[in-house]
Amino acid sequence: MLEQLTQLVQQFGNDAVVKNNAVPNELNDSVMKETESSLLSGLQKMASDGKLEQLAGLFQGNNAGSASNPVVKQLIEQVSGNLGKKVGLDSQAANGVAANMIPQILGSLVGKAKDPNVKGFEVSDLVNAISGGSGNSNLMDMVTKYGGQFGLDQNNDGKVDMQDAMAAATKKGGLGGLFGKLFGK
Repeated sequence: MLEQLTQLVQQFGNDAVVKNNAVPNELNDSVMKETESSLLSGLQKMASDGKLEQLAGLFQGNNAGSASNPVVKQLIEQVSGNLGKKVGLDSQAANGVAANMIPQILGSLVGKAKDPNVKGFEVSDLVNAISGGSGNSNLMDMVTKYGGQFGLDQNNDGKVDMQDAMAAATKKGGLGGLFGKLFGK
């Protein structure tokens, strides 16, 4: 997942940073590295702070690339602040870079994670990276917390747990279908 994030930062950073006259050329690499680092750390902080409902909302629907999404808005503010503090960009340039890149990166990341045709990139990879490597328990916590809303209670016992995951794995669609329901596919 980190490789995909780096590629997306480079892809969208070309216009938002390299071709941006408000960003001095000598800061281009620093701005892109800080954008990537701040974005990932911001997502991880949200997970560790228990904002799983907001993060789950990021994966649902098609608004991961919208600046009106609360997660996107919060990450734009964090990345912008870090670009000012850590890289030395003035606030207007930092806000412009963050507001341009963050929605595009998140929209693309979530889109790729939800697309079954994109090989080697799964929602679980994204959740694992966000949860700092402890994705299995955090993912199951998220599935348990939000799964009932998406019809994931496979055995109708009123909760979503490992037994539901196992039941889903044996049904048509398997775990991919289970996670697809959870993340809006």
